[in-house]
Amino acid sequence: MDTIMVQDTDQTVLEMLTEALELDHFQVYPMRDCEGDFMELIEQLRPHVVMLDYSLHGERCLEAFRLIKEKYPHLPVIASSFNHNIHQEYDKLGFDGYIEKPFDLDLLYRILRKYIAKPAALPGTR
Repeated sequence: MDTIMVQDTDQTVLEMLTEALELDHFQVYPMRDCEGDFMELIEQLRPHVVMLDYSLHGERCLEAFRLIKEKYPHLPVIASSFNHNIHQEYDKLGFDGYIEKPFDLDLLYRILRKYIAKPAALPGTR
């Protein structure tokens, strides 16, 4: 099962996002913030993707992002935000992708699956 760590400061958004991702067969580890044992959880859980809430004052998100990329440079980190300019900012900041809130679930699933490597098919199978 594909594992995703999701951080969002809004409890309601976090709960709805967790439920939507679980319905699409993701294993979700929701968090309200990126403090404390955040990096230890990444080490233990080995998620396929991390989603971070990039708010108007995204210093905490950016610090978590820097820590993740420093230790796990190939781990995809997706920014999620209500910011209308996130599509301009995410690439400059170094995020692998972004999703605007409110979420279009089909788009969210496509974005996440883009960053999850599929295992190679066995010889003779498709």
